[in-house]
Amino acid sequence: MQLILGLALAAAVFVVLKKWGALSPQGQKAAIWKIVLVAGGAMLLFMVLTGRVHVLTAAVAALIPLLRKLPALLRYAPLFRKMMGDSSGSQNEGANGPNGASAGQNASTPGTMSEQEACDILGVQPGCPRDDIVTAHRKLMQKLHPDRGGNDYLAAKLNEARDLLLGKRGV
Repeated sequence: MQLILGLALAAAVFVVLKKWGALSPQGQKAAIWKIVLVAGGAMLLFMVLTGRVHVLTAAVAALIPLLRKLPALLRYAPLFRKMMGDSSGSQNEGANGPNGASAGQNASTPGTMSEQEACDILGVQPGCPRDDIVTAHRKLMQKLHPDRGGNDYLAAKLNEARDLLLGKRGV
């Protein structure tokens, strides 16, 4: 009996893997969602039938405090995606002007910022006077400094842009 079940399981795995290889990436994504939903439904049914729903209730109760922090955690999603190597969503965000939102998207290594990128980060025009650079840096730093709710990465990019532009002007 175990031999028959083992052969049936092996055949089922073979058929599933063969069909999986023939699916497009969109089809694979849809299949994963279906599998997750069916497995979740089967697990819920099993827990109801065996009287273990209290475990599920406790898990949901434990997740409620984490859901309150979800909006704060979602702001790190683009950074997480960038760290994982996904470049599909962040490339179209480009230069968003003087608000500093595009700080450092093209400079993956320190010290490789171009003059145009530095101007985009600070929201100034190439060849602008020194006072414009200092004023733009000061305004953005007041908004993006780590002590005021910003982060170290953006502050470093602002400083790098300022130093590059002021260095090119022979300060």
